[in-house]
Amino acid sequence: MDLYEKIVSGEEKLSLVGLGYVGMPIAVAFAKKVKVVGFDLNAEKIGLYRSGIDPTNEVGDEVIKNTKVDFTADASRLREAKFHIVAVPTPVKPDHTPDLSPVEGASRILGQNLTKGSVVVFESTVYPGVTEDICVPILERESGLKCGTDFKIGYSPERINPGDKVHRLETITKIVSGMDEETLDTVAKVYELVVEAGVYRAQSIKVAEAAKVIENSQRDINIAFMNELSIIFHRMGIDTLEVLEAAGTKWNFLPFRPGLVGGHCIGVDPYYLTYKSEEVGYHSRIILGGRRINDEMGKYVAESLVKSLIKVSVPVKGAKVAILGFTFKENCPDTRNTKVIDIYKELGEYDIHPLVVDPAADADEAKRLYGITFGSLDDVRDMDAVIVAVAHDAFKNLGKADFDKFYKAANAKKVLVDIKGLLDKKEYMTEDYYYWRL
Repeated sequence: MDLYEKIVSGEEKLSLVGLGYVGMPIAVAFAKKVKVVGFDLNAEKIGLYRSGIDPTNEVGDEVIKNTKVDFTADASRLREAKFHIVAVPTPVKPDHTPDLSPVEGASRILGQNLTKGSVVVFESTVYPGVTEDICVPILERESGLKCGTDFKIGYSPERINPGDKVHRLETITKIVSGMDEETLDTVAKVYELVVEAGVYRAQSIKVAEAAKVIENSQRDINIAFMNELSIIFHRMGIDTLEVLEAAGTKWNFLPFRPGLVGGHCIGVDPYYLTYKSEEVGYHSRIILGGRRINDEMGKYVAESLVKSLIKVSVPVKGAKVAILGFTFKENCPDTRNTKVIDIYKELGEYDIHPLVVDPAADADEAKRLYGITFGSLDDVRDMDAVIVAVAHDAFKNLGKADFDKFYKAANAKKVLVDIKGLLDKKEYMTEDYYYWRL
């Protein structure tokens, strides 16, 4: 009986190392089919899961209450499993170089609890070579085992889209890879237990790593192009979204839109690719050019708001501004690597200290990471300007009558910045509003 058959029969277990926005949904999906040990270093998070609470809002409390995942913060419990999936974040450092400390740390912990006959699959986004050149030596050193003889490795990049209830683990084709044909077959069959869309068997681990890192780099470059167009068209007095709607009538025009690019993937993965590119002697021009544009958009939005205040004769220093939305994407509580913070900080340079409102965000996380305490929509009163930064469902329900209540009655014009183009422009192109959008 091979490892796959032992997992299916319940003789062996599967483990998830890292139970965040990616790892937890994977653990829950597998637990419907096989025995799963879900490990995370964060004992507080484990306590929430055990209490039936989903802090990520990815699957919901009810699913967590009923899942059969064996949640634990005890690393020694990993010894119970033979198939391990590592799903920890791979951020960048302040200088935009890869921060591999989470994946290295996970490799150390797993290595200390690795047993003979195991298969280890990494899901974290990395540049080509990290799995074999960095993670394997750590696993070998910590376990005293030999890769290829005592344990095998594979790579299967995560494609989960946080907050997306349509494109989920089960419905997205899964890229899988292994160090040899036998490992590839095992990895593929294990993932096929939960991925309804099927798997794609990559030719090598490096190919799978490269495929993942270019997926988000491609998206980043396309959004950067839209952001650059937005800057150009604003100088021409043309509405960018109207241009995109017109161009979108062509069958092969790609439907990207301008916006802030944050989160753990699109704004991070390109730096992994360009870092490796520099190592092999090539300096990226297109990828880094796109990154520079996207990294500067928060500053651009803040400067545009200040110019808008000046145009309507509202004093800039000490102006009352509300920012609606703080997370890196809509209907997701995650504030890590949000680019809304760039707007907040840049406005601070003008002595504007905005009120931030986000009913969907993790307030404790925002306080811990940024020192920001959220207000509520009821606190948005007597404002000089309002920025709709994130397209949360809670903000989609706001009508013009709601926005009217947010502003100072004394101001001749209400400055409204709609980053996502969430609102109906025609409603706010009135004498009492100054409406601006990307």
